[in-house]
Amino acid sequence: MKDIEYHPLPFFLPVDTQLIMLGSFPPKQERWSMNFFYPNFQNDMWRIFGLIFFQNKDHFLLTGKKAFDEDRIKKFLIYKRIGLGDTAKAIIRHKDNASDNFLEVVEPTDLSIILKEIPLCRAIVTTGQKATDTLISFVQTKEPKIGSFSEFEFEGRLMRLYRMPSSSRAYPKSLAGKAEIYQTMFGQLGLL
Repeated sequence: MKDIEYHPLPFFLPVDTQLIMLGSFPPKQERWSMNFFYPNFQNDMWRIFGLIFFQNKDHFLLTGKKAFDEDRIKKFLIYKRIGLGDTAKAIIRHKDNASDNFLEVVEPTDLSIILKEIPLCRAIVTTGQKATDTLISFVQTKEPKIGSFSEFEFEGRLMRLYRMPSSSRAYPKSLAGKAEIYQTMFGQLGLL
């Protein structure tokens, strides 16, 4: 029997979070370049952010290192009011990688608790199919196409669920192509 892995990071929730981005679960820690979300140096999330907000894919890299600048990323997210977390609290990894195809969600995150902590939040982004599937079972809305959104209500609050392309390099779209889709979403939410 495979071991159950529990999520090693707490949710990152600026006080006035407007948007929360949810992945499925982080890779094994030996693949981390920092102690934060999207930690794998091969993952392009922080390059996407760099392109959109600073026109420089390397903006969030530590100079001379194969690592992201955790402090710079956190300050930026607080400034932009963007929270981060994952839809799975506990998983079984059926292969020795971070691919959603081989993750079994044992315990999903209770998102009602998270959403109550961030009453100004009006949108959730999922960044992969496993995260989307897990979230859809919670919010009960139709799954949006990649790059678009559906709406749902949470305790009287009208919210959007955006389905964005995965920032994994395994996802078959260029960095610029992914950044363009994310930029449209940030623009619609007034976060540019």
